[in-house]
Amino acid sequence: MKKAKEFLKKYLIGFALGVITAISISVIAATYFPSGDVTYDNKESGLESTNVQGAIDELYKTCTSMTASDLIENLEKDPYECRYFFKGATPNNYIIFNNEIWRILSVECDNTIKIIKDDSIDQLKWNTAISNNWISASLNSYLNGTYINQLSEKAQNQITSGKWNIGSVQEGNNNLQDQINTESSKTWNGKIALPTLSEYFRTNSEPSYCSTSYLYNANLNVCKNSTWLYTSDSNWWLLSSYGSSSTLVYNLFSYANVTSDLPVRPTVYLSPDIKITGGNGSQNNPYTLE
Repeated sequence: MKKAKEFLKKYLIGFALGVITAISISVIAATYFPSGDVTYDNKESGLESTNVQGAIDELYKTCTSMTASDLIENLEKDPYECRYFFKGATPNNYIIFNNEIWRILSVECDNTIKIIKDDSIDQLKWNTAISNNWISASLNSYLNGTYINQLSEKAQNQITSGKWNIGSVQEGNNNLQDQINTESSKTWNGKIALPTLSEYFRTNSEPSYCSTSYLYNANLNVCKNSTWLYTSDSNWWLLSSYGSSSTLVYNLFSYANVTSDLPVRPTVYLSPDIKITGGNGSQNNPYTLE
C-alpha cells in the first residue's frame, strides 16, 4: 500500500503540473487503482479528495475546464473597448446558470464573463417613478433585491459586482464610438442590470449596416437577422436612457416611457475565477459552470 500511495502522489502532482495528460492519468488509474476505495495522502497534491477516483475526477475537471481567456478564442475583439463579443445570429454561447439557460454576451479584459438570461423573467416597468435614472429605478431595486435573492446560493456566489454604463444616448448618435462615450459618461456599480444599446449593436455581425440606431432602422431586414439578441416577439428593455428626455428608455425596437410594462432579461457579471467545466456552448449542449 505504501508503494502504491507514493506512486499515486507522484503522478497526481505531475499531472497537476501538466506533466501527463488527463487520458494518461485515467489509464494509470484504471490499470493500477481499479478500486474506488483506495485512499492516499493528499497533503502534497493539494486536492480535496483522499480517494483515488475522486482525485482523478478532480484533476480531470481541472485539466479539461475552460476559463474566460479560453473562451476568447471563439470571440471577436471589440474595436472600441477591451472586450470580446459573441456576434452573429447563431453563436455557440449558451450556458447553464442558476439551472437555467443563459447566453454569454461578452468576456471582459478582467476575465469576468457577462451573461444574459435567454428568456425574459416578466413584463415590468423600468421605473415606477417618472425618471430614466437607473440608480433610482424601481427595476434596479427589484433586480438587485427581490430577484437576486430568488437565485440559488451557488448562483449568487458566482455573480460579481461590475461597472455598468448608464449614460444617456442621443438618437442622433450616428457614430458608435460617440454612442459608447456617452453611455460610459455615467456609470453604476452593481450586480444585475441590462445590456446597453451599444452592446446590442456590437453583437451584430454586420457592423457597416447595423452599428447605430440610424443604420439599424435603415437596414432592419439585415440587422435583425445578424444578431442573436434579436427576438421578433419580445420588445425587451435595455439599460440606455433616451438622451433628450428624462422619461424615455431604449428597448429592442425603439424606446418607451419608463412606466411601460416590457419584458426584462437580467444580465450579470460572473466572477473571474469561474471555470467552465462542461458543454460546448451549443443550444443542445450548453456550457456548464463549476
